[in-house]
Amino acid sequence: MRYLRSFKEHTILHLMLLPALILVLVYCYYPMAGIVIAFEKFSGFKGMLHSPWVGFDNFTYVFKMPEFLPVLRNTVWIAVMKMIGNLIVPILIALLLNEVVHTFIKKGVQTLIYLPHFLSWVILAGILKDILSPSSGVVNQVIAFFGFNPVFFLGDNQWFRFVLVATDIWKEFGFNTIVYLAALTAINPSLYEAALMDGASRWKQTLNVTLPGILPIIILLGTLSLGNVLNAGFDQIFNLYTPATYSSGDVLDTLIYRIGIVDAQYSVSTAIGLFKSLISLFFISSSYYLAYRLANYRIF
Repeated sequence: MRYLRSFKEHTILHLMLLPALILVLVYCYYPMAGIVIAFEKFSGFKGMLHSPWVGFDNFTYVFKMPEFLPVLRNTVWIAVMKMIGNLIVPILIALLLNEVVHTFIKKGVQTLIYLPHFLSWVILAGILKDILSPSSGVVNQVIAFFGFNPVFFLGDNQWFRFVLVATDIWKEFGFNTIVYLAALTAINPSLYEAALMDGASRWKQTLNVTLPGILPIIILLGTLSLGNVLNAGFDQIFNLYTPATYSSGDVLDTLIYRIGIVDAQYSVSTAIGLFKSLISLFFISSSYYLAYRLANYRIF
């Protein structure tokens, strides 16, 4: 009765939410019925309702694939390195920008480092291929100037994963820096004045005032990022990798694409996607629990 009374009191507000609710149901929840494909030998002619049921055979096939474990290792390695880099670098940049006195310079730097966030990986991939080209790229021209041999960054398995991590950090650290700059503005200035009167240097003020002041935000963003432990970045890798770098750059999302879209093995690709979703669900749930316990963050 309480919910019915609340609905009657706020009928207009509920009706305003109705279009968004319909979109969520149609595009987010209704497609989840396709999970059943992971347990079938799916045929496009027979459809989901009439394809033969095979139980966990698709999962058994996936786990026995020789490339599955290397791909899983690549996914975890790339995703974890991106998470660490996108946590540390924005903090360092925010601390450095916080020390800039001139507002014009500070705002200009913020704008410049923030711009790559708005560029798609389709555009950035073309730029990176030109910059990192072993024959005409600017980076290899600098390397050759110092007498070293050119490096095929996008075609060498020893370098490819590091390029993925470095370029992702370069693209996103400006956006993440804004979060920490906002947290820095919430620190009470009187704490700096007290530390200065005690003879604390700028370094001591950073260690004893600034970092403890933004520590809750660091813990919150760090724990919430655990949900991305299997999200290595499909857009970036798909636009940068080649068959020559499959051994170091192939991840679960690109494997799903090749098996499901290219090879039309829909049941197998759905099984891999469901496996990834279940693991991600565990880490997302754990991250929200840790965020609540460590930073008192809750959704509701």
